[in-house]
Amino acid sequence: MAVSFNELNLCEEILDALDSAGYKKPTPVQEQAIPAILQGVDLQVSAQTGTGKTAAFLLPILQKLSQLDVEGEKVPQALILTPTRELAIQIAENFEIYSQNLEFNSTAVFGGASMGTQIKKLAKGVDVIIATPGRLLDHTAQGTVDLSNVKFLVLDEADRMLDMGFKHDIRHIQKNLPAKKQSLLFSATFPPEVLELAASTLHQPSRIQVARSNAAVETVTQVVHPVAAARKLDLLTHIIQKNDLNQVLVFTKTKEMADTVVNHLKGEKISAVALHGDKTQAARKRALKEFKDIKIRILVATDIASRGIDIDTLMYVINFELPGVPEDYVHRIGRTGRAGEKGKAITLISADERRHLKDIERFLKREIPVVKIGDYDRGDNLSMKKKKSVSVMGSKKSSSTERKFSEGDKRGAKQRQGAKPKKKNQKKFKRR
Repeated sequence: MAVSFNELNLCEEILDALDSAGYKKPTPVQEQAIPAILQGVDLQVSAQTGTGKTAAFLLPILQKLSQLDVEGEKVPQALILTPTRELAIQIAENFEIYSQNLEFNSTAVFGGASMGTQIKKLAKGVDVIIATPGRLLDHTAQGTVDLSNVKFLVLDEADRMLDMGFKHDIRHIQKNLPAKKQSLLFSATFPPEVLELAASTLHQPSRIQVARSNAAVETVTQVVHPVAAARKLDLLTHIIQKNDLNQVLVFTKTKEMADTVVNHLKGEKISAVALHGDKTQAARKRALKEFKDIKIRILVATDIASRGIDIDTLMYVINFELPGVPEDYVHRIGRTGRAGEKGKAITLISADERRHLKDIERFLKREIPVVKIGDYDRGDNLSMKKKKSVSVMGSKKSSSTERKFSEGDKRGAKQRQGAKPKKKNQKKFKRR
């Protein structure tokens, strides 16, 4: 059993990046998958989000890329397909962390974002493409991406991609890939459709299974506070000040929101610091040290940046925003209640997040107690009836905007299944 990343035959540049990011030892899926991928075999892995599977495929791919003798213009050497915009962004952020000491770059390609901007990034040359299937097909149709040199293919969260209707899109993408490549398939579940995809994609694969865990830590008390979206910052401040909380880890979905929360707390004379992918490694290490030493009361982090936060005495976790997948909720609250200590997980939930809460409760197989604080939830239902949501900064925004990012490719996939084949060299692009 590997007790450190040093035992996994990774180069010094990668090991230094992991050390800077606070990674101590490999998770079970990393311990098993990294050596297998380095050996060059195809791999079928049963693992859920939150088990460290992203590093399990990115680290060995980076290692193998560093050993390639490639000259001339940069062309994509690795393709990672993932079901949603959010996951594509998370993988891209992880890639930046792991590759900081190497001369490799990546770009995330997904629906709901500017096609023109993505075309410009692809034209400059990239080593790794992280994409949702629908938008990648748009690029192949336009001739803005060349997949003929791909040596590594990763199908991440394969069951979710098939659930979202991407089966035919994946098949079309595979036709643009070379026959000789190393293929890796990761999935939380393996229903017949996923097994069929694995059988047609992988060649004599090795198989790895990591035990699924949907059990929240028993030492963690969970509670949900309903709140109007426009008043989340006020309620967060109220909770911290009324209870005189120290050493609180607050989770947001995006880097921008993490910065917004920190700026608000500082304005309320509450010491806080953000931890996300835009921060330098020096800034990240300094923030973690000050937080562990309780020189900073509040650490506001995205899910990706939180990997490596390991504090046995952490008492409080606050979900300022719910994550997109239930497994990430379990990972978040597992940051407290460690080493037999008690912890508390507080979730601030607005009306547009209720469906995510239901998904989490189904995953946990339990209901999370709801406790109303004052009138902080006033006006939230009204805003939802008008099909508008108000951001925490008070600006109005269509409630469907965020869903478009995640579901845009899903709709496109369904449209493509019933659509006639496109003519080659078609110049017009229809946003899905």
